[in-house]
Amino acid sequence: DLYPVHCINFSYNDGISCLMATSGTKTFALSIADTIEEAFELAGLELRTGYDAETARRSLNIMFADWANRGVNLWTIESVSTSLTAGTASYTLNVYDMDIVSAIIRQTDSGSNTTDLQLTRIGRSQYLNIPDKSSTGRPTQLFLDRQTTPVVKLWPTPDSTHTYTLIAYTIQKIDDVTASNQDPEVPSRFIPCMVSGLAYYIALKKNPERVMLLKQQYEQDFKLAADEDRNRASLMLVPSRSSY
Repeated sequence: DLYPVHCINFSYNDGISCLMATSGTKTFALSIADTIEEAFELAGLELRTGYDAETARRSLNIMFADWANRGVNLWTIESVSTSLTAGTASYTLNVYDMDIVSAIIRQTDSGSNTTDLQLTRIGRSQYLNIPDKSSTGRPTQLFLDRQTTPVVKLWPTPDSTHTYTLIAYTIQKIDDVTASNQDPEVPSRFIPCMVSGLAYYIALKKNPERVMLLKQQYEQDFKLAADEDRNRASLMLVPSRSSY
C-alpha cells in the first residue's frame, strides 16, 4: 500500500483488470442550466429559486454582448450575401450583424461568368468627402454606418451593366439565452471563461466578497481563450524595393 501502482494492459489471475479505459468521446459541453449551477458554486452560492436562474441568464446575455467589445470571436463570423440594385447605394444589414470583417463585390456578366473583386472600406469622413455620391459604376468602396441596424453605403453606386452581389463576412451577435434548457452558442475552448465570467457577474450582485478573486480568474480565462482564438493563416511579408 506504500508504493504507487502503474497500470498496464493485462488482468491479474483474480480477474481484476488494471486497464483504465477512456470514454472514447469528445463531446463534453455545458447546457445553460449546468453553466448557471457551476457559476453559482464558483461564486460561493447555491442556486435556489427560479429568479436566481432568470437573473443569471440575463447576466449571461450581458456578458456575451461584452465579449463582442473585447475582440473578434471567430465562431461568430458568418457570410452574408446581398443582391445589389442598379441606382441604389445603401443596403441594410441584419440587426444582429455587428461589423464587417471583409467584403467583396461579385460581378456577374450576361454569360453568367462571375468575378470577385475586393472592396476597400473607408471611414465616415472619407465617404462624406466624396464629391459625387450618385455616380454609377462597379462599386469599389464601402462605408459601414454602424447604427443599431448597420447600413452599408457603396461607391460608386451600382450601375446596370452587370449583376452585382455584395458578399461580406460579418461579426454577428452570439445567440440569445432565453431558457435554461438551451445550449450556449460558445465553443468548448470558451467554456472556462464563460463559467468564471458568469460567476463574476453573479458575485457582483450577490456575493461582493468574491468579486475581485473572480474578476482575476475571469480575465485570465478570457485571455487564454482569446489568445487561442485566432486565425492561423500563413503570413508572407515582402520587402519594398521602391527606394532602391
